[in-house]
Amino acid sequence: MGNPELVALPVGFERFHRRDFINYQVNRAHALGFADRQELFGAAAHLRSLDDCVPVFETLSSRVAAEGRYRHATGYARIAEFFTPPRTVQKTDRYRRYLELFDTAFADAAIVRHRVPYAGAALPVYALPAAGSATGGTVLLHGGFDSLIEEFFPVCQRVAAAGFDVIAFEGPGQGGARTVHGLTFDHDWEKPVAAVLDHFRLDRAGLVGISMGGYWALRAAGREPRIHSVVAWPPVYDWMHRLPPVLRAPVRTMVRHREFMRWSVRTRSRLSPTLRVVVGQVLYMLDSDDPAEVAEWFLGMNAGHLDSGRVRQDVLLMCGEHDAFQPPSLTRAQAQALTAARNVTTRMFTQAEQADQHCQMGNLELACQVLTTWLRSVETNGDMSGPRPGPSP
Repeated sequence: MGNPELVALPVGFERFHRRDFINYQVNRAHALGFADRQELFGAAAHLRSLDDCVPVFETLSSRVAAEGRYRHATGYARIAEFFTPPRTVQKTDRYRRYLELFDTAFADAAIVRHRVPYAGAALPVYALPAAGSATGGTVLLHGGFDSLIEEFFPVCQRVAAAGFDVIAFEGPGQGGARTVHGLTFDHDWEKPVAAVLDHFRLDRAGLVGISMGGYWALRAAGREPRIHSVVAWPPVYDWMHRLPPVLRAPVRTMVRHREFMRWSVRTRSRLSPTLRVVVGQVLYMLDSDDPAEVAEWFLGMNAGHLDSGRVRQDVLLMCGEHDAFQPPSLTRAQAQALTAARNVTTRMFTQAEQADQHCQMGNLELACQVLTTWLRSVETNGDMSGPRPGPSP
């Protein structure tokens, strides 16, 4: 096995569907190189509601898998899995099918799968060695709210091509850690990061958190001295900073009224299919049936819990100027709060670069160039070399 040649990722955030939420999820598969543009347009034409996403993309995945096009079959299977309601047998079955397709698609890659012991269960991890014999050190990488770590394999490939050993993992509440191993979510992300570092006997590593993972990566970096550098792609800092300052205290007060919050979340979820997906995902991550816990979960990501003053590493903040999920206001607030960091670099991606959307879906080649260039620059300013990840003991 080896590191196969990189497949160029498409440039451009497409308008596959009129509904923004569906459109973004379809763009995820496209931007990461897991889908064919024309097939996506054809499939999207049959999507009248979120409920259509599962049968349309499951059928498409089966068809292209039969043609031997496993990379695209993986992407379509992921869309079907994404829109499958949590806590159903179908969710687990589609997740396992997705992994089978992924492993078939990348059978020639130098992926080594690990299970990192955690809280009586395990965290799913895969390791990808640096291209060539030299290594600039190790980079840990994880996703965010609803991602599966395999989705980011094209990003991991580019980090490995830049000379870094990559360890990509799912924390509690994410992906297979939740679906297979039953681990529920914990905002204290230093715990899974420490478990991964311990398992691979690493003294030093970089850490990249994607989407909401940007918050958890910074939280972990502030409490784990073995993290040498940290990337929030993009930051959250504090969800309340999406609101005008005058509204923040009233909202916090309102959230403490649990009966009201239960009614509010249930009512708004009935009116908004998108919100229904978000609420379902949070409750699944928490293994809860209480809608009031959804608001509490989001507000659990706040400036006090993060405690940015504890972050002393080199920091890269990446954001898109039109990010609808984690907007630039959060990045600006986060940058100002990193008062003890060794160095803070902020990179705002623009519409002109076709990288202005959430997590730069639309121009991931550019985003990965920025990421790897920064990682290499940090490596030259400090020794990131530690033991390379080996086989599981």
